[in-house]
Amino acid sequence: MTLQQEIVGNAMQMAVVSLQPGQTVYCEAGKFLFKTANVTMETRLSGSSNGGGQPTGGGSAGGMGGLLRQAMGTAMAVGQRALAGESLAFQHFTAQGGQGTVGFAGVLPGEMRALELDGTRAWFAEKDAFVAAESTVDFGIAFAGGRTGMSGGEGFILEKFTGHGTVVIAGAGNFIDLNPADFGGRIEVDTGCVVAFEEGIQYGVQRIGGLNRQGLMNAVFGGEGLSLATLEGDGRVILQSLTIEGLANALKKAQGGDKQGPAGGLFSTHVG
Repeated sequence: MTLQQEIVGNAMQMAVVSLQPGQTVYCEAGKFLFKTANVTMETRLSGSSNGGGQPTGGGSAGGMGGLLRQAMGTAMAVGQRALAGESLAFQHFTAQGGQGTVGFAGVLPGEMRALELDGTRAWFAEKDAFVAAESTVDFGIAFAGGRTGMSGGEGFILEKFTGHGTVVIAGAGNFIDLNPADFGGRIEVDTGCVVAFEEGIQYGVQRIGGLNRQGLMNAVFGGEGLSLATLEGDGRVILQSLTIEGLANALKKAQGGDKQGPAGGLFSTHVG
């Protein structure tokens, strides 16, 4: 059953989902906006309909061993989300006795995008990009790898979506869709601008220059830090025009909390 949804709005978009009787959609805590009265709301530790922590029918199926494996699976998933700083629980919405409507939104001014999974390719997204998905989509945590994550500072922890169905993600600013294959097979991006990419895209982090004069100039005065994200392969990549760090710095500057000297961040003075 395809999830019927419409993304509305401009600077701060919302996803309005129409649920058929018995159809379920789940979201991360803090992303719910509104619902019609015939839509029930339940908080669970798992996202998908076949995730851990919720019996899938026939309580005796698998016996105690099955229940133990299910409980262990739930504990591992919750532990991963806790380590990643994600919400520990999900809110599930199900239409009862007729069609229902639920609204969701991200937490930053920006765009939303509905991704359709057909079971052949997973999608990876930046931390906190997830908004909502139908119950046939599995939500998980992926790690880019110790060396990559530690050198990059951002993007080490990724959200992973598998299964069949619709998943809605959100980001900051405006989105642009790119395929590295159209640009020689590789693009280099500010680490905070990556929103999501398809399975098959190779994600990595590279240092900008060496530990020399130009490398230090890039880091101190360029505003990009020491690393860039690299995306290689043939597949869909979604980037955002605004980074969370950039938004935070702009708000701080507007409030007078960051007075920069003529040389920029190196000689910043903090007032108050």
